[in-house]
Parts: sequence; C-alpha cells; structure tokens
Amino acid sequence: MGGDLAPTAAVEGALLAAREFGLDVLLVGRQQEVTALVDRFGGGGGRVEVVDAPDVVGMDDAPAQAVRRKKGASLVVCADLVKNGAASGMFSAGNTGAGMAVSLFKFGRIPGIDRPALAVVLPSKSGHTVLLDAGANVDISPPCLVQYAQMGTVYAQELLGIPEPRVGLVNIGEEEGKGNELSREAFPLLKAAPIRFVGNIEGPDLFNGRVDVAVCDGFTGNVVLKVSEGIVDFLLQLLREELTSRPLMKVAALALKPALVGVRRRTDYGERGAAPLLGVNGVCFIGHGRSNSRAVANAIRSVSEAVRHGVIDKIREQIAG
Repeated sequence: MGGDLAPTAAVEGALLAAREFGLDVLLVGRQQEVTALVDRFGGGGGRVEVVDAPDVVGMDDAPAQAVRRKKGASLVVCADLVKNGAASGMFSAGNTGAGMAVSLFKFGRIPGIDRPALAVVLPSKSGHTVLLDAGANVDISPPCLVQYAQMGTVYAQELLGIPEPRVGLVNIGEEEGKGNELSREAFPLLKAAPIRFVGNIEGPDLFNGRVDVAVCDGFTGNVVLKVSEGIVDFLLQLLREELTSRPLMKVAALALKPALVGVRRRTDYGERGAAPLLGVNGVCFIGHGRSNSRAVANAIRSVSEAVRHGVIDKIREQIAG
C-alpha cells in the first residue's frame, strides 16, 4: 500500500513478476481494494494471493511508533509473513524508515552487525558498483564500514557474479590519512579485513570501474545517490531539449532514439527495482517511492534472486569469519 503510485503499481508489478519470472507473490494490503485491482489486470493465474492488512503506514508517520502502533499495517503483516516462513522475502516502496524499523523489530540483526545498510547498485564502466550505506544510518562507527564492506562483497559476489570484488572507501582524496575522523579510523580496519580493499576512492571512481563495492556512512551515500539520480535526469532533459530545438536536430533525434533509450535503461533505478537492507536477519528490499509497475516487478525478481543465492546465510558466514 506504500509508494506514490500505490496500490496500482504494486499490483500490476506483482502480476508482471508472476507472469514473466514465474514467481509466487503475496500481495499484502486492503483486501477488497487489492483484489479489485488484481481482477482488473487479469488475475494472477494462481501465482498471486492477496493477504488482508487493513492499516497503512503513511509517509508522514513516525516509523518506529507506526510499526509498534499499527499491528495491521501492510508493512507489519508483510514482515510477519516472512518471519513465520509464509514468505521468503519482502519488498516495499513505502515509508523507508518504517521498512527499516519493521525489519529490525521482526527479523533482528545478523550477529556481528552493528547497523544495517541499504545497498544500491550503480552503473559503471565495468558493469556495476554496489554503494552502501545509501541512507539507513547517518551516524556510524568505523567498524560499521568494515561490516558494510564484508556485506557488499558478498552481495557483489552472489548477485553480480564478481568473484573477488574490489572495495573502496568513499573519501575526499585517495591518500591514506585523508578525510574525517570516521574515514581515517576505518582505513586501517579495512586494510586488515578479509576483503579486497583498494583504498580510498573519490566520486568519479564510483562510475569509472575502479571498484565493485564502495562503502560510506548513510548520510554521504544518500547524497551521492540523490545527486547521481538528479544528474541523470538533468542531462537527459538537456538532450531532449537540444534534440527537439531545431528541425534538423529532430531528424537526428530519430536516429539517436535507440541509443538514448539504452542510456536511460542503464541508468534507471527501476531496472533493478529496489535496494536490499543488508545486515538484518531476513530478506527485505526497499524501493523508490516513485516505483512504477516495471520497477516493482524487477524488485520482486531481485528479492527472489537474493533468496535463491542465500545472501543472508552467506553474509552470516562472512561476518562470523
């Protein structure tokens, strides 16, 4: 029931995931409203089931209070289904803070993890870069960055197929000793960790293929993510304006359209659909509030991939050493 386009986009996306990826989906929300949408979009062919949840955690609700108070909220019911084994993982495009709060309350942390992290996958010259934390925790300790590096390494290995991911620490310079107190204290810990640490990295390194995993606090990561999204939208808008400004350019635009569509697809958050909350003891993916049906379908696919690859178990093994 959460997200700017809910519940229509969630229902349509779930039906797409069922048809295209062969996945079984539980739609958790107000039963009458959700069932009507399932029927409107042609039904789920037996792969989509509606679970009633009469309450909703709104975007303006205080996350922790709402999770405790609204026992019948779709987020809470969804997490209970995962905790009780009725579902393998969960996805929400609603209140991000509430999604994190309910995951912590219902699943708990993986032993050895101090703070969970949101892991987003950015496009790069070499393929992809996993950035974490993208906004789960703005204030962390140096050991948290080591934990993020270990979790990001597992995620890159299992979901992106990179055998030995290169890990970098997001900083304001490449030299050891650069940055704030958090970065300076984390550097030697990362060097000693059982990961392939390549040192400090700067902004361009997130996209030039130098690293496969980039770690930072949630404040920095969220700013990086939002700036990256803004730059992509801005540049594509500039291209559209230039290519439609004169008759001759409009002709060129027709020839360039396939390339522009390809660029949009490679930089679209909806292609992966959602970011996993790594560090909690259950599979939880959190999507963009603007997620459309295609983004929802891809998010559900990402949840299934994380379950199939046993990401939680492998992170637990990595942290335990």
